[in-house]
Amino acid sequence: MTSWNFEQLITTSQQEIASAENLQVLESFRIKYLGKKGLVAEIYGSLTQASPQEKPLIGKGANDLRSQVTEAIASKKQELQTMQTKKKAGLDAVDVTIPGVFQELGHAHILSQTTRDICAIFEKLGFAIFEGPEIETEFNNFTALNIPIDHPSRDAFDTFYLEQKDPGAKDRNLLLRSQTSPAQIRVMQNHKPPLAVVSPGKVYRPDAVDASHSFMFHQIEGLLVDEDIKFADLKGLLTAFCKRFFGENIKMRFRPHFFPFTEPSAEVDISCYICGGKGCSTCGRKGWLEILGCGMVHPKVFEAVKYPKGKYEGLAFGMGVERIAMLKHGIHDIRLFFENDIRFLKQF
Repeated sequence: MTSWNFEQLITTSQQEIASAENLQVLESFRIKYLGKKGLVAEIYGSLTQASPQEKPLIGKGANDLRSQVTEAIASKKQELQTMQTKKKAGLDAVDVTIPGVFQELGHAHILSQTTRDICAIFEKLGFAIFEGPEIETEFNNFTALNIPIDHPSRDAFDTFYLEQKDPGAKDRNLLLRSQTSPAQIRVMQNHKPPLAVVSPGKVYRPDAVDASHSFMFHQIEGLLVDEDIKFADLKGLLTAFCKRFFGENIKMRFRPHFFPFTEPSAEVDISCYICGGKGCSTCGRKGWLEILGCGMVHPKVFEAVKYPKGKYEGLAFGMGVERIAMLKHGIHDIRLFFENDIRFLKQF
């Protein structure tokens, strides 16, 4: 007598039929199970050797197997024929009635756009772009810029100093740069004048975050060094920049100021381009917008980079990218730049 596990046979046949990749493979499975010499015929043939008690069970199992196989083959055949029809029509695996999926394209962040636009203006004026490292030495960030050892900005409360694990390291006092001016020091240490560079990048200061302050922000600082540079060159350069960036109709003023690394130094204001200098909420009702600081490079900076005494003169300037973007677009809270609110970012 021959015994058959019909439950297992039905499961195996279903799996094989479902795996058929084309009609030819499906036909081979039909012959395997339903052909004249197929499995179902073999089972019926075994009835002659079965006992009277087993014959009804074997007969029912064979009928169920044939029914299940027949139904599965018919269903799979219809599926394969439909796929074949679509392929011939050029619609393979594509349902043209389904709505397409919209892929929204991103764009540069408003701060990246502002940095790019500022640098592009100075590139056209003959400046090269140099981005220095964000981890700097105390010498490049302070000493070479004529910032004395007792200056408040060198205090641990005003600068992110980094812990050095190697006590024998060459540069023991490393920090996150608090300005992009150290990049200018690096340029002067490695290149002789004439030179003209702008240095964009992130800077870090341990300020409490509020509407006008952030512990990380962006700066762009510029430097031009040659043998005959005057303050008039600085005024002409910055006037050309401001008119190209903010518009030809703006007015400018230079106010005396103090910076350790420039002498003389000045703050630069432009007339409010929103109200035309009449006074509005953007300019605080003053009619003027403070946009950057500048001055002639201090002789001690040239001394720190080992330039010959009295041979060169230079001009320098620096601006905060966030501030420029806020002024140009009427934004009143610096935190909006970093919150990643898509509703805000889509406006620019």
